[in-house]
Amino acid sequence: MSASVFEMHADPDSDPTRKKFRAIMDPYYSLKREDIVWMLEYIKKKVADADPHLLNLTKPRLLSNQYYFAKVALMLIQKQYGGQQEMAQIKHWLAEAAYGLEPDA
Repeated sequence: MSASVFEMHADPDSDPTRKKFRAIMDPYYSLKREDIVWMLEYIKKKVADADPHLLNLTKPRLLSNQYYFAKVALMLIQKQYGGQQEMAQIKHWLAEAAYGLEPDA
């Protein structure tokens, strides 16, 4: 069955995943532990689903994504976060780990 006209022209910014992703990446958004976990789960799902965007990345870029994913995951395990400067660093690491995976427009 084909998509309705409404579905085909729906506002892409109404997508909750897109909203969450963009909010977390917003430099003014106050990052929480749950947001970090959400991003790691999002990235994990994209990798498990063999997202086509990942297939376009070079091997060195994929290794870089993995490196930053691991940095964030270890930081969560070791509970080494909390200050404003640490949160800015974590946002940078999350952006690197999710490179190429922003939800489609």
